[in-house]
Amino acid sequence: MDSPNDAAKAPDRIKKIMDGTWLNAEINHIRKDGREFPIEMSAGLIELGKEKYILAFDRDITERKELEVNLRQATKMESIGTLAGGIAHDFNNILSSIIGFSELALDSVDEGSEVEDDLQEVRKAGMRAKDLVKQILTFARQSDETVKPVQVHIIANEVLKFIKSSIPTTIQINDKIKSDSFIMGSPTQIHQVLMNLCTNAAHAMEENGGILEVSVKDITIDRMTMMSDLRSGEYIEINVTDTGMGISSKHIPTIFDPYFTTKSVGEGTGMGLAVVHGIVENYGGQISVESAVGKGTCFTIYLPITKKRKVHTHSKKKDLPLGTENILFVDDEAPIAKMGSKILDQLGYSVTTRTSSIEALELFRSKPQGFDLVVTDMTMPNMTGEKMASEMMKIRSDIPVIELNRFAVGWSNL
Repeated sequence: MDSPNDAAKAPDRIKKIMDGTWLNAEINHIRKDGREFPIEMSAGLIELGKEKYILAFDRDITERKELEVNLRQATKMESIGTLAGGIAHDFNNILSSIIGFSELALDSVDEGSEVEDDLQEVRKAGMRAKDLVKQILTFARQSDETVKPVQVHIIANEVLKFIKSSIPTTIQINDKIKSDSFIMGSPTQIHQVLMNLCTNAAHAMEENGGILEVSVKDITIDRMTMMSDLRSGEYIEINVTDTGMGISSKHIPTIFDPYFTTKSVGEGTGMGLAVVHGIVENYGGQISVESAVGKGTCFTIYLPITKKRKVHTHSKKKDLPLGTENILFVDDEAPIAKMGSKILDQLGYSVTTRTSSIEALELFRSKPQGFDLVVTDMTMPNMTGEKMASEMMKIRSDIPVIELNRFAVGWSNL
């Protein structure tokens, strides 16, 4: 049966066919459960003896439409990723200066002073921001970040802060975050898991409001625990609970299947929970769901805890061996060049800076024996650091060159 909108246009289609036009069109039909689905219709007029008939072929194109939606979404995400990568690159330049100059200042103040405490806070904020930039860059590259020890509670707090600013005020957020343990994972993927579950929970309460609760705690799973799929050991338990409309029991067995969704056409691809399930399983964890229609839903995740690590703070450089060599430092960002010069100068080196790779190459060409080392940014306008280094090596093949990529490394890592 045609949808009401397409049924109203049926007389026009029939008239065209009766006039001899072979009609090709996409229209919506209605399933027995009342949901619409797209079909591709081909219809034309045929004669059998003295009688005329309309011959029509209908083909369900639901899967094709879903693929088209996913392709458009992928294209959109690629464009957003390119934009995010550009923003992250510029932001990373700013962070390099903030972190680098705060570390320089820390080496110049008295230990235990209020100024040192303030600078430590500046540095910590810069390091947190640097981690966020890494997540943006990972998203922009559309690739998985290297698995490393991750504190779930930090990411959970970031997700809740973001969610709070983007959901209706009728939805109350409760957090019960009591774990600071580490798991082995990708910060970006953990963020993706929590954001997906919290967004789904908020969506379930859009009309009538409710309570979104996120809890994170440590638990021990042993032989007596009724979780046969998990090994005995220490785990982080994450619960994302809502008081929304709930999920029908008939949907629970297939809720983690790809393309499963209860949302209207255009509101979801049905891939979210499938991706969440895949990430959790890949980390050696488990995800389950409990729900009651009209009462709400609770997703529970278990992720194995890795050995706890101490968070290292900046310590002052003491009794470091000092250098005496001449270094050419090249970076198109003047603050970065200045910071690099100051750091190396404190270590005893004689530093010459340039903010243009072309100017640096001309300087090197004029006195190739005047430098013992070249330190250069890789991404610069007009001539990249790699190209500049290659030209310098043609002039003097034994010149050591260090190429820096601030996408991958910050000054605090050097």
